[in-house]
Amino acid sequence: MAAATLSVVITGGASGIGAACAEAFLGTGANVAVLDLSPGEGAGLRLTADVAKGRSLTDAMRATAQVHGGIDVLVNCAGISAVGDVTANDDADWARVLDINVTGIARASKAALPYLRQSQNPCIINISSIVATAGLVQRALYSASKGAVHALTLAMAADHVAEGIRVNCVSPGTVDTPWVERLLARTSDPEAEKARLAARQPTGRLVRAEEVAAAVCYLASPGAGAVTGISLAVDGGMSGLRLPR
Repeated sequence: MAAATLSVVITGGASGIGAACAEAFLGTGANVAVLDLSPGEGAGLRLTADVAKGRSLTDAMRATAQVHGGIDVLVNCAGISAVGDVTANDDADWARVLDINVTGIARASKAALPYLRQSQNPCIINISSIVATAGLVQRALYSASKGAVHALTLAMAADHVAEGIRVNCVSPGTVDTPWVERLLARTSDPEAEKARLAARQPTGRLVRAEEVAAAVCYLASPGAGAVTGISLAVDGGMSGLRLPR
């Protein structure tokens, strides 16, 4: 008997890591729903959705389930950046970043859970970051949000393991995406800053979005059926290696 086709929902799926995940899952034959503020055109089901609005997510999950016959995998990729130390961002910045990066995951997961509970192979994969566990300069607010994503992943994994729903996160290093390019554009010497970021990772280069997507696809696969409550680093060895200078 042929394996059932997976139904995958990706928040923030229109660009960067999210877009790479969508392409990777489509390459496996999965039915993919891309949820984004501007979902754009392309393969898969494209739905306008805002992770800051619960009703928006509820409607998008319902539409996905109607078109694809259910939901098996939720990839929580939507997120926004913040730069600076604790003096750099005001209260409104803190509220916005935490609302999108952390509460947004909770909202999307809540909206997807009724459908995941009906799946034979349900899982949730959150996109975290190396900054959840490694202190990097000028990333106070962003690090706090991703640290919360890491903790939320563990709590969700514990809450839903008895239901057969696996919850994991992927923690990339610095990924070569349009988002990083926009950050680099704000610096006085973007090329030099990009070289510095590449050298910071033991592999000597930035992570490719496709490499993060491959890790996400693994965590959603039957081969990861015994994997839950982990953070899978895709960071060029940055979190674990200490090389001689």
